[in-house]
Amino acid sequence: MAAATVSVPRIKLGSQGLEVSAQGLGCMGMSAFYGPPKPEPDMIKLIHHAVAAGVTLLDTSDMYGPHTNEILLGKALQGGVKEKVELATKFAVSFADGKREIRGDPAYVRAACEASLKRLGIDCIDLYYQHRIDKKVPIEVTHMPRLQPENIVKNAKIFEHVNAMAAKKGCTPSQLALAWVHHQGNDVCPIPGTTKIENFNQNVGALSVKLTPDEMAELESCAAAGEILGDRYPQMANTWKDSETPPLSSWKSE
Repeated sequence: MAAATVSVPRIKLGSQGLEVSAQGLGCMGMSAFYGPPKPEPDMIKLIHHAVAAGVTLLDTSDMYGPHTNEILLGKALQGGVKEKVELATKFAVSFADGKREIRGDPAYVRAACEASLKRLGIDCIDLYYQHRIDKKVPIEVTHMPRLQPENIVKNAKIFEHVNAMAAKKGCTPSQLALAWVHHQGNDVCPIPGTTKIENFNQNVGALSVKLTPDEMAELESCAAAGEILGDRYPQMANTWKDSETPPLSSWKSE
């Protein structure tokens, strides 16, 4: 299912009029976390390929690198590309003085936004959102709990079920997973990341995978929350799922 055979629809994201491609491109792996940073010319070529294919929502963060992924996007957006895309970046993870800290206070957010604008070489960010919750927690020694040995054997059984279902549908397991996300509603936009054009083409191909109500129910039953062992993130990475912030009445504005 190559990108050339897929027409990428547009959707409304949120309630403030932002319109984006129904699938976005996560850019994190181009600069961080998945091995060494990839060659800049190759990544710019991939980004331009995505935009030409109709995938115009590009997602980054100031913590990727840190900062180098935004710089990469800034270079890729030159020459009129910025006018063709919707750019999303994130704040909340500070590396001041070499220490990792989660922050969400207004002064930090303003400074982080100004720094991102400079790195990206733009004067407006289309979607600016909080990457992690500002909550002080101890750093745990485990990482990626879902992939720890005690969990991976059980979770592999779920993958086997998904893999078999994908084979019946004539798609890859990743396309099936993305198709499930697309079927959650016309205001949901997944942002799968990749560093290879062939994988990007495969991801966009998920837009052509149609799931029946019975197939949706089958996927949801085999991957019910209670059946998946281990959280997606370690405890040090607070998400909206399990974080509480202080009440607004306690906040002293700056």
